[in-house]
Amino acid sequence: IVLGIITSSFIQIGAGNVGVKKLFGNVQSDILGSGLHFVNPLMEVEHLDARTQNYTMSGVNDEGVKSGDDAIRVLTADGLEVTIDLTVLYRVVPTDAPRLVRETGVDYEYKIVRPIARTRIRDNAVYYDAVALYSTKRDEFQNRIFKGIEVDFKRRGLMLENLLVRNITLPASVKGTIEQKIQAEQEAQKMQFVLQKERQEAERKRVEAQGIADYQRIIGEGLSEKQLQYEQIKAMKEIALSQNSKIVVMGKGNSSILISDK
Repeated sequence: IVLGIITSSFIQIGAGNVGVKKLFGNVQSDILGSGLHFVNPLMEVEHLDARTQNYTMSGVNDEGVKSGDDAIRVLTADGLEVTIDLTVLYRVVPTDAPRLVRETGVDYEYKIVRPIARTRIRDNAVYYDAVALYSTKRDEFQNRIFKGIEVDFKRRGLMLENLLVRNITLPASVKGTIEQKIQAEQEAQKMQFVLQKERQEAERKRVEAQGIADYQRIIGEGLSEKQLQYEQIKAMKEIALSQNSKIVVMGKGNSSILISDK
């Protein structure tokens, strides 16, 4: 008997856990940290995990804490039903563990984490349209519910570390409309690209034509009649001096001269 009493007086608290002592149902204010402790053998010790825990509510089977479809269904400002998958990352505040056990018990996951998270999601979703909640207002929505849940958790001895809105599923009709809109926007962007390319090509051709016209104008203005005759004579002279058979016509009109070495 004595050995049994002595043995029951030693309590081992695992790493990352805290122990909350209860004597005849009365929760003690002090806690037991990790390690081996000598306590009153009449004490009952509740072991609470003080490390980060997660509670997931998902529409995918066996992905969340509860099996089956456990996603949160909410109504948005425009009256549509949206389905949300959520993960709550939290932990027990060690110094508040006695109060948590006294006021809630050790099943705080089902009494605090789950109902508060689901209620806050529903309460805040009504401020957003479905499409905005799905796209542009998603981060704002997540920050808003984080602040609300954080306050509720702190009041009960829990600390909210992070809140992850993992998936927002819109009604099929709304989703189809969004996909059509995205496709139309992509087609419009593609057409803008094609038009821009065509405009650039037209501008290139215009610049090229203008360059040729400017070149011809400069040449036409810079060469006189006598200079052209001189250039013609030089060219004919080079042809006449070559060893190949040739016919050379010099001059123009009635004054042309025909030279042939055949």
